Amino acid sequence: MSAMGVLSQLLALITALLLAPLLTGWVNQWRHWLQNKSAPGVLQPYRMLHKLFQKESLVAEHASQLFRMAPYVKFGCMLLACAIIPTLSTDLPLSPAADAIALVGLFALARVFISLAAMDIGTAFGSLGARREMLVGFLAEPALLMVLFCASMITRSTSLTVIVETLANRELAIYPSMLLAGVAFTMVSLAENARVPVDNPDTHLELTMIHEALILEYSARHLALLEWAASLKLFAYSCIGLALFFPWGVAEAGTPLAMLLALPVLVFKLALGGMAMALIETASAKMRIFRVPEFLGTAFLLAVIGLLVNVLLGVG
Repeated sequence: MSAMGVLSQLLALITALLLAPLLTGWVNQWRHWLQNKSAPGVLQPYRMLHKLFQKESLVAEHASQLFRMAPYVKFGCMLLACAIIPTLSTDLPLSPAADAIALVGLFALARVFISLAAMDIGTAFGSLGARREMLVGFLAEPALLMVLFCASMITRSTSLTVIVETLANRELAIYPSMLLAGVAFTMVSLAENARVPVDNPDTHLELTMIHEALILEYSARHLALLEWAASLKLFAYSCIGLALFFPWGVAEAGTPLAMLLALPVLVFKLALGGMAMALIETASAKMRIFRVPEFLGTAFLLAVIGLLVNVLLGVG
């Protein structure tokens, strides 16, 4: 493990920790602007985290150690996921230890822990949110795997760093399979990050909420970690999308200058992606929970068709 590799890994972690709340604030700001509402400041997530960390944590009387441990597990899983996704550089020591399949496993592990913690207290809302969260995960994870396999067939590797290096260095070409996979990934990303049309991050209506129902019993530092983890998850999915479909601008050499130049490129791409997500949410309506299987089933079907197109065209 080289010194520059360690530096690249540390910079990737620090970038994720700092930019994730900013990305959430950026998306929320654009949502309010597009809806002709008074928008909160782009730094509002930082203020919320600071306020929550200053408060005293209250835990339900019958809460087990699982309830207390779940926020730390979810935060750790999301941070580790961000560590193996190439954001500034492909020289990441942790990347060879986990490929795209392990990345999906990290998301699944975080989902299982937070769902079990939501049911641990025994409240109706927590159990409702846990069942809905597992339903979304059961449908979204296979679709995400198929999207990742579309890129893997082109690059002949399931490592995200290899995918970025291969796609970035190839001649510019339009892959029909990647167009289908891009639509499928967008649908999965909206569902996994509790965005419209699957969920609404601003709502607290008992009959519609998914993400909010899971964290309803948390407070103070536990709630801060969960909100920070949600921002990290949005950041991770955004960086996965950039790695698969817009891999240009990521530094391949582990030099400080190259990573310094890659940072404004990453911020620019994330800003455009955040605007696009806000536009999609504004143009969409919240669907009924019974329509979510159809929505994610369509994403899975599109990704599978992309795989078949790769096979028929002999891509790879």
